[in-house]
Amino acid sequence: MKHVLEPGHLGLRAWLNDHAYPQYRASQIRRWLFQRRVSQWNEMTDLPKRLRVALSTEFTIWTTRIAAHQKASDGTEKLLLEFGDGSRTECVLLPGASDHSICISTQVGCSMGCVFCASGLDGVQRNLTASEIVEQMLRLQLLLAPTHRISRIVVMGMGEPLANLKQLLPALDEARDPEGLGIGTRRITIYTVGIAAGIRQLANHSRRYPLAISLHAPNDHLRSQLVPVNRQHPLSDLMEAAELYFRASGRRVTYEYVMLARVNDHADHAEQLVRLLRGRTALVNLIPYNPVAGLPFRAPTEATVTRFCQILENGGVQVQVRQRKGAGIQAACGQLRRDRPVF
Repeated sequence: MKHVLEPGHLGLRAWLNDHAYPQYRASQIRRWLFQRRVSQWNEMTDLPKRLRVALSTEFTIWTTRIAAHQKASDGTEKLLLEFGDGSRTECVLLPGASDHSICISTQVGCSMGCVFCASGLDGVQRNLTASEIVEQMLRLQLLLAPTHRISRIVVMGMGEPLANLKQLLPALDEARDPEGLGIGTRRITIYTVGIAAGIRQLANHSRRYPLAISLHAPNDHLRSQLVPVNRQHPLSDLMEAAELYFRASGRRVTYEYVMLARVNDHADHAEQLVRLLRGRTALVNLIPYNPVAGLPFRAPTEATVTRFCQILENGGVQVQVRQRKGAGIQAACGQLRRDRPVF
């Protein structure tokens, strides 16, 4: 069966035309899926019954089942989704008082091999399709109260987004579409481990999404140890691509920096980071390490984080410390996996 969430809906529109249904039925179906949040064809009550029956035989709404659903004490919710081929990935709802954010994945697993991250422990299995990326959005939206809506998307779940741009960008168009989720471009952030060629490709795209680069080290020697892809995309190449993206988009680039106790959290690391970013329109987002079972790293002390911040601020670099959410259910940054680990 065809997936009705496939972006563009060329299959749906062509099918409606072939069966002599007016094209406005496609808009009706989209409103039911994205805005009225139905999960069954028979709930689309303004469609003729004959059409609903026919759609149910041609198109599927869901290709996933919820293999696990966890909720943390801070309200964060995580879904482990299983696709028809048995592969699994995770996505997260980060609720707020008025703004509700979601964190979505682009791959089953991850091939980047960052040594402190759970997502790549089992490697990468495959890219997600555009419809599978959109389906995560709708699955998470169904966790909200009917009067609440998703207001922000962060593409920082499992996988490297720039390794799957062909499927990601059409999915984000669905999120932006007024007939879709209606989320503004400025409220959709793409995170990357630092694929310079992908950043340049993104700079040439008509949609200029906010960009966040997972930096994690201020020099090539240390970064290559923590983020192996740095060997193919060293800091000089990465920073040049980031500057290109800033010039093309006019949007400040965010640099993510996971702080690992006694690894990359020394004062001299902060001073090197100041030199690397001085003169750039940038924000450093410090992330005290979120523990992953089986890995040897630890979070730095609060005093260490404070000292690191002060050095950056004194050097003229804008900095913030990310608020930890979802750590109790392994839903915080760096903790997502394609299955529930057993240790």
